Amino acid sequence: MKKRFLAAAMALSVTACSGGSSAPETKAPESAEASKAEETSKAETEKETKAEEEKTEAAAEPITLNIAYMPNYGSLWSVAAAQAQGFMEEEGIKLNLVSFADGPTIIAAMESGSIDIGYIGQGAHKLCVNGQAKIFALSHISNGDAVIGGPSVKTMEDLKGKKVAYSSGTSSEDILNNTLTKAGMTMSDIQAVDMDASGIVTAMISGGVDACATWSPNSLKIMEEIPEATKLADNMTFKDTTVSLASWIVTPKYAEENQDTILRFTKALFKGMDYAADDHYEETAKAVADITKTDEASVFDQRGDADWLTGKEVSEGAADGTVENYYKIQQENFIAGGQVEKEVPVADYVMLDNMIEAGK
Repeated sequence: MKKRFLAAAMALSVTACSGGSSAPETKAPESAEASKAEETSKAETEKETKAEEEKTEAAAEPITLNIAYMPNYGSLWSVAAAQAQGFMEEEGIKLNLVSFADGPTIIAAMESGSIDIGYIGQGAHKLCVNGQAKIFALSHISNGDAVIGGPSVKTMEDLKGKKVAYSSGTSSEDILNNTLTKAGMTMSDIQAVDMDASGIVTAMISGGVDACATWSPNSLKIMEEIPEATKLADNMTFKDTTVSLASWIVTPKYAEENQDTILRFTKALFKGMDYAADDHYEETAKAVADITKTDEASVFDQRGDADWLTGKEVSEGAADGTVENYYKIQQENFIAGGQVEKEVPVADYVMLDNMIEAGK
């Protein structure tokens, strides 16, 4: 614009200062140059507009994602809020939600190709460290795991020699190990019974085991059904030395081939987190209950199971090193517990840049 303005100004100046016969000769070249510049500028503007339109159209291209979750508030709070409030729709995303019992099973389904994106609790993160999956978003810091004693188990020390149910490879195993360590014991000091999450509830209520390690809402169900039960430990029992994280993950192959899709999902997810963490527990519990087909009141009772982070907090934490440090502490505990062989750079399996970008 400045170039065209100067060209026109120069032409006017020459016309004013020259005789009538010379004016046409001076003005014509300048007008041609201005016309050419204007045509070039117009072509560039049209090109830029077209590029912007193509970019917007590509960003809004509808996609359907197969999402793996566990049937509890902690797993669904952010994605349920994002769906209910229209944030997924804003990103052109339709969700096909599929329920699973635990994180390792979700990762196996992702590896088979039946699931695109999955949610995992604390225990399954060791599989991410070992290269089976990549974390693209931190969900929350959990307090939903618990070790519960039946009528004959009132203290951690009472676990010795008792039959204790747990789910290997999950956060259930992690909190059981932490509890035993705190009491000066190992798995060899108890009768450890490995079973799935639903089996643990049944075994505890029927008296088939003396104690168990499980997560919400199963822990809430057990405490409700067995009045004599005692919560021996939860995640906050070990807050000085450990951190229990929940995350959203994809396979390394999916991460490499679908960065834009992951970013779009994360943007919607973060908006859902901002909404749900802003004292919208009742609305979020209803959205979760609608998905799980469970009682809304029982879902609402699970709202105390974690420190519910906002998307803004996660994005800023990814930028300032806080989130990376969470995963580093987690990995150090896996190594100390023999679940991970050697240290791996957090950036190798945690997509911090995605979290930062999604918060912009």
